[in-house]
Amino acid sequence: MSSPYPAYEFSELSIGQRAERTFEVTDATLAAFAEVSGDHNRVHLDQAYAEQTPFRGRIAHGMLTAGYISAVLANQLPGNGTVYLSQDLKFRGPVRPGDKVTVRVTVVDLQAEKKNVVLQTQAFVGEKMVVDGTATVLPPGALK
Repeated sequence: MSSPYPAYEFSELSIGQRAERTFEVTDATLAAFAEVSGDHNRVHLDQAYAEQTPFRGRIAHGMLTAGYISAVLANQLPGNGTVYLSQDLKFRGPVRPGDKVTVRVTVVDLQAEKKNVVLQTQAFVGEKMVVDGTATVLPPGALK
């Protein structure tokens, strides 16, 4: 079965290689993520409640933004067939309904002995970084 998504094997990757994609956070996205994840925390879904928190309004699930990072890794760089090994995340700011979240992943290390790829993973709302982290993955073809 062919895929419309790229699949960069280890030998095709280089330090500094980068991919980026923008996602829009909608009420429907938040409701669907709550349903799929089982996370029905009121700070994500109940505006009246969320207004009483330090966030002064609803915020997206942190793991929704992490899911956007996963989508860029799986669909763009390294691409279709990528397997997650680890992901470190630091949540630096809230993501709100209506925000456009731009995810950027950058290859920062290539570990030839295990064919591991280490990528800086970041998410931004406008110019503000809202998530910063590092992912280690096996690129497509590494399991052959």
